[in-house]
Amino acid sequence: MLLFLVALHTHIGRDVRRLAPGLVTSHGAVLWRERTLLSISVWRDLDSVYGIGSAQRHTFATRLPIRLGVATSSGVFSFTGDSRRVLFGSPVPPRSPLSPLKRNGK
Repeated sequence: MLLFLVALHTHIGRDVRRLAPGLVTSHGAVLWRERTLLSISVWRDLDSVYGIGSAQRHTFATRLPIRLGVATSSGVFSFTGDSRRVLFGSPVPPRSPLSPLKRNGK
């Protein structure tokens, strides 16, 4: 069942990338011992997450696991800040890593 869901995730991901312009990247990570598929996606901003509804196959696929007796869970995690600021309290201004870097003071 896990192999089937991994293949489905890969297939559906193509549609989402094509139809949801706010998607930056996505990746599926499989924890084989736990029999768990983690779907991790990065979106340009919070509003762009709703673009996932443009992919009808994704909408269909979200209803499939319960029919197959598979438990699912999901969550949305927001950008907290530059890792130097969060981990070490550095006075680095909060800038999303999706924003272009300024070089040489430009």
